[in-house]
Amino acid sequence: MTHATHAARPTRESAAGRGSNRTEASGASHDIHRAGPAGYAELHRRFAPVFAGIAEGALERDLHRQLPFEAVARLDDAGFGALRVPAEHGGAGASVETFARLLIDLAAADSNVAHLYRSHFGFCESLRWQADGVRRDWYARILSGQTVGNASTERGGNALGTLNTTLSRDADGWVLDGAKYYATGTIFATHTRVSAAVPGEAGRVFVVVPTAADGVGVSDDWDGFGQRLTGTGTATFSGVRVEDADVFDRVSGTAEAVHEAAFFQLVLLAVLAGIARAARDDAAATVATRTRTFNTGSGLPFREDPLIQQLVGRIASKAYAAEATVLAAARSLDRALAASPDRPGEAPPEAHLAELEVEQAQVIVPELALGAAQQLFETVGASATSSAKGLDRHWRNAQTVATHNPIAFRARSVGDYFVNGTLPEGLNAIGEAPATSPGGAAPTAAPAGP
Repeated sequence: MTHATHAARPTRESAAGRGSNRTEASGASHDIHRAGPAGYAELHRRFAPVFAGIAEGALERDLHRQLPFEAVARLDDAGFGALRVPAEHGGAGASVETFARLLIDLAAADSNVAHLYRSHFGFCESLRWQADGVRRDWYARILSGQTVGNASTERGGNALGTLNTTLSRDADGWVLDGAKYYATGTIFATHTRVSAAVPGEAGRVFVVVPTAADGVGVSDDWDGFGQRLTGTGTATFSGVRVEDADVFDRVSGTAEAVHEAAFFQLVLLAVLAGIARAARDDAAATVATRTRTFNTGSGLPFREDPLIQQLVGRIASKAYAAEATVLAAARSLDRALAASPDRPGEAPPEAHLAELEVEQAQVIVPELALGAAQQLFETVGASATSSAKGLDRHWRNAQTVATHNPIAFRARSVGDYFVNGTLPEGLNAIGEAPATSPGGAAPTAAPAGP
């Protein structure tokens, strides 16, 4: 496998080296055999020093486009990836709310690092509905420090609701072929989860393959102006051999599909809330230390000027509202999981209501985070636009995360529910929209999960 990156990997056990099919939990630091789930206070004490170290290098990494391999390694070694592994399997067993609080903490330190774990934790969520043997195997792998990236979206050429990446059979078994873009986190991970079509069958499947496997290629060719260090680039698969045990079915409308769709979006919202908090902290720190003022102002130091104080207060309030909204949505997912079966089955009403809560959060949290990042510049002078200070990264990162799910579509879905009682419904995959019919309506595609 070839990694095209802008930063060398640190001298440590590489992601490729951790990508073997071992199942033993090798790291005592994150092999947490406990009687019950860990709460936020305990986990915060554990991870706060790691997050602080990550925050120290965040600006330099952004300025010089250095991928955060070292930061990811520190988190993996500390067992961050096992937060949602159930306590009975040796993990922290954190609730969705506790997980979201910790992810906001991490995003405030470096939003790129929090974002790149999105697919790993999404995969962890899906294990809840797998057979006992699959769960035991993968929970042990995760406890040993293995992680799973994302390879779902195709850049173009596939029709809406379909995929060009295929999983086909030959005389020796399954073979995976195709190319993906927006493969966030894969360049840091030991494995990646690939969405694929099986020729002749409807819907899609997920395939989990080691990133070091023959025929897998990962490139850091993401050119977005924000979240530049998430490894969101191209992943290619050419004749990759796949075992039966590494193929996961996905059925639309099931508890698994509905929960995972909402959970994936919750992660992005937590990242946005962390960005808003970072903007708040930078605004407060900048104002507190500024000695120069304007000849058109009150003549007071900025830290004593009531106009500047109220601006910082508004930023802080936006950050507070964003975080409170995210945590309320997280609690709804916890309630839905308590009502959901652990085996494949139709999603209970609580799961759909939780998805709607997340969609409502998606309508407002981006606005709050972007507002906080933008208003930061109202508290300072032109010196704040210095590239060396990197204060623009908060707005760039928030805007990039916000574009993952167009707010107009989410707001329409929420409105449709409250007006007509229509539950949210997605398609198999992003793709080229079909031509509209003579009546003006686009042909419909079969719905599916995330």
